[in-house]
Amino acid sequence: MMPFYADLHIHSPYSIACSRDLNPETLWRWGQLKGITVIGSGDFTHPLWIEELREKLNEDEGGLLALKTRLQRTDVPSSCRAPVRFLLSAEISCVYKKGGKTRKVHALIFAPDFVAARQLAAKLAGIGSITSDGRPILKLDAKHLLEMVLEISPEAMLVPAHVWTPHFSVLGAFSAFSSLEECFEELTPHIYAVETGLSSDPAMNWRLSSLDRVRLISNSDAHSPAKLGREATIFDTSLSYGSIMAAIKTGRGLCGTVEYLPEKGKYHSDGHRSCGISLTPRETIAHGFRCPACGKKVTVGVLHRVEELADRPEGFRRAGAPPFCRVIPLQELVAETLGIGEGSKRVARIYFGMLETLGNELSILSEKGYDEIAGASSMEIADAVIKVREGNIRIEPGYDGKFGSIRI
Repeated sequence: MMPFYADLHIHSPYSIACSRDLNPETLWRWGQLKGITVIGSGDFTHPLWIEELREKLNEDEGGLLALKTRLQRTDVPSSCRAPVRFLLSAEISCVYKKGGKTRKVHALIFAPDFVAARQLAAKLAGIGSITSDGRPILKLDAKHLLEMVLEISPEAMLVPAHVWTPHFSVLGAFSAFSSLEECFEELTPHIYAVETGLSSDPAMNWRLSSLDRVRLISNSDAHSPAKLGREATIFDTSLSYGSIMAAIKTGRGLCGTVEYLPEKGKYHSDGHRSCGISLTPRETIAHGFRCPACGKKVTVGVLHRVEELADRPEGFRRAGAPPFCRVIPLQELVAETLGIGEGSKRVARIYFGMLETLGNELSILSEKGYDEIAGASSMEIADAVIKVREGNIRIEPGYDGKFGSIRI
């Protein structure tokens, strides 16, 4: 096998505020357009979604899931055609009291087969509703969720999701755990990885020595098929569930990550969206964590929270850490370059024309040369791709739920 991209955290049409187009057939198509070989199923705890997955996917020899041949679409450019597999995944929202504080922790779960997935869903159904949202919100300690995952199968895994997001993560400002150990206690050795999330990248996570023992993985958390691959993890393993989990556990075969520019993430900086106020950590402290316009509390972002917990300087690189690259999705980049809406017909025409000529999106963003890109689009778009690749762009950071913006 050659190294491949995996995006293991997405959602289904049964999750709130998610596209109705999130079905296996469409995900299979977009996986090829993006260059993603393994896609997380998302939401396997939802009864209707897991039935659809069982109906449309077959287990392959490696324990992954393949779309049935009769459902495979023909509208994939020949330049992008490649195998796509699915891996059973789900996200659980744990909301509970611990240490006198309300904790809101999102956890990503991987299951080796439908039997294990159904067993976990049955356990969770005894705690709260698993039908009202594809990402169920349960009154459940994240440590106890980990216990359940370990009980259903030794091959199942829990990974803390978007580990720095202010409102719903293990290290975010509002959940206020200061370490993985504080959350998971004696079960912490069973946490093998954390998910960086859109508003942080590995360099930010390397600043905490407490995270040295875990791997860093990245996923899109896509709410629509077109958002696949905006973050991904690169594996150099056989195409099997066991090999992927082993790489996450040991680091062997985990070659790096693709990262959305963290400044573009909607919780990177501090701020108050209602007043249009964005603040640096120093400014937030100077204003007493209050909005200087209205006096309400600001949302403390990922950058600030990393600064609070870091025991290493900015720029520190962890020895032996896999590399990573930062990207902006191609449709976003084309739209920004042209100064038009991302959903416009012109952007779609240019985007699909580039795929027809050059191949999948991740190969364009990370590998293709200037002349190739310019020939398939324009010099301005080629300039933009290369500038992002080299980090030569200006960014207005995102804050309080507002995505950042770029200037090429």
